[in-house]
Amino acid sequence: MVDQRPPVASILDFATWEPVLRLLLADRPQRHAARSVHVEGRIGRHGWSLALKRRMPPPGRAAQVEDMQEEFDAVERVQSALADAGVDDISFTAEIQPTGTTTLRLLGPSPAVEPGIGTPHPGALILVDGSLPEPWRRLPDPAPGAVPAPSADLALLERTLRERLPHAIGATEEEIAATEARLGVTLPDELKVLYRVTRARWEDLGDDYEAAERECAAVGCELFDLDGLYVADASSRHCRWEFAAMEAVVTPPDAMVQGLVGSPGWIAFGDNGGGDRLAVDLTPGPRGHMGQVIMLSHEENTGAALVGDSLTDLVLGRPGAEPSSPHVQQPAVARVNIASLKSIQAAAHPGLEVLSIGVWDGAPFPLAPLTGLPRLRTLTAYPGTLADPLEITKLTGLEFLELGPEEWRVLLDAGAVPRSLSAAAIVVHGNQDPLPIVDVANEILALWDRPQIIQTVLEGDLGPLA
Repeated sequence: MVDQRPPVASILDFATWEPVLRLLLADRPQRHAARSVHVEGRIGRHGWSLALKRRMPPPGRAAQVEDMQEEFDAVERVQSALADAGVDDISFTAEIQPTGTTTLRLLGPSPAVEPGIGTPHPGALILVDGSLPEPWRRLPDPAPGAVPAPSADLALLERTLRERLPHAIGATEEEIAATEARLGVTLPDELKVLYRVTRARWEDLGDDYEAAERECAAVGCELFDLDGLYVADASSRHCRWEFAAMEAVVTPPDAMVQGLVGSPGWIAFGDNGGGDRLAVDLTPGPRGHMGQVIMLSHEENTGAALVGDSLTDLVLGRPGAEPSSPHVQQPAVARVNIASLKSIQAAAHPGLEVLSIGVWDGAPFPLAPLTGLPRLRTLTAYPGTLADPLEITKLTGLEFLELGPEEWRVLLDAGAVPRSLSAAAIVVHGNQDPLPIVDVANEILALWDRPQIIQTVLEGDLGPLA
């Protein structure tokens, strides 16, 4: 019998890319038979970025899948090839001659480079394998004097839950012990009481959605079953290097909750229905209570909000409240640009960790005020805002540096790229050719002997442009 299955598309086969290239070419109104056309983009297994002007649906009708079917089909062909090759994401650039002769360059991947966002340019360059930004390395401060809140009442908690959930099936002591062994932490008493009343398994509810809603109302959140409990440490809050490097962990002296990325003492047990996680806090802030309930926002990378002083308070609907703080701290993260601080001097102080120099219409900034600052670890600078990029060599504690390609060129040519860096990024504004940016990125990666961004050239023919 003849096998009728279509051949598997190869990521290195020009035909795999031809539908995407034809779409980009057709979308270029400036194409002309006397000039070549340049197109570029990025396609990943879970998304893509292509400079296409999508047709608007007729008035009164929402956009439909069929309105973009040609784009979906073209991209899906590449995504299937990526999956077959075990590649998550790849960018490309193509030069199409008037005759249709096309030179397609595939850029990447490299395990040392994060994908760009909405651009074919590379994202953060990971110079030290496995490195993490400082906030993701930060452990909680000890809280030896922390005790449970006076409102924590095991008997009241159990009685209330059993009254609200009379038919619930509770977890056994063996199941609770197995969860503690899996997590490597002893569950606090209030959490044990909760799961002794209900183990929150969907199969126990008999596919009864109303019963699930009653359980949510009874507890005050969408409760995870024991298998869903997890430690909300820093690794559970993933963030790209270039964003994570811009964060700072700050805990005021009267805070109820430590301003961490995550903690080995945050035991996530539920969800608010909008993607924010509720956790029992075993590493509270200076004025917090052991076992207080906090909420980790899915829209923030650090910190958590106090929900209740205890799990009893959560179930009884008694919200916690952060005390107002008269304490004023100089910001660990500062921004200098036309809309924020107007000078480096205004940002510089011993507690400064992160400085971002943004869009600026005045004279470039000297970096002298930053010299000697003990905690400065991140510097990002918009292209053209530095008076002398070589002044960066005096900032000896940098772990992340983001500059424009011209500024990186100065450092590379002078052999002055700081060796304290764990990661770096090249900031690109406007429609710049990715190839020179990739060349700069590879020079930086080479200084740490990191894997290069591979360039693969494919040749093909799309037919005459006219």
